[in-house]
Amino acid sequence: MAELVVPRLGVSVTTVTIVEWLAEDGASVLAGDPVLTVATDKTEVEIEAVADGVLRHGAEPESDHPVGAVIGAID
Repeated sequence: MAELVVPRLGVSVTTVTIVEWLAEDGASVLAGDPVLTVATDKTEVEIEAVADGVLRHGAEPESDHPVGAVIGAID
């Protein structure tokens, strides 16, 4: 299992807000596929799958998460 973790998006960014999941929970994804959009106070960024497998959502849209938090997984 590979964890989807909130990446560091800048020196001053400490949290992100999940905007939307781009792939459904349970969908097959390939490493590099965009699976999630997150927002900071300045920008929106797509997060890519870190491995091939089945996507598991771990966080809901419009929720806030600190850098380093696990927000999903790929089985």
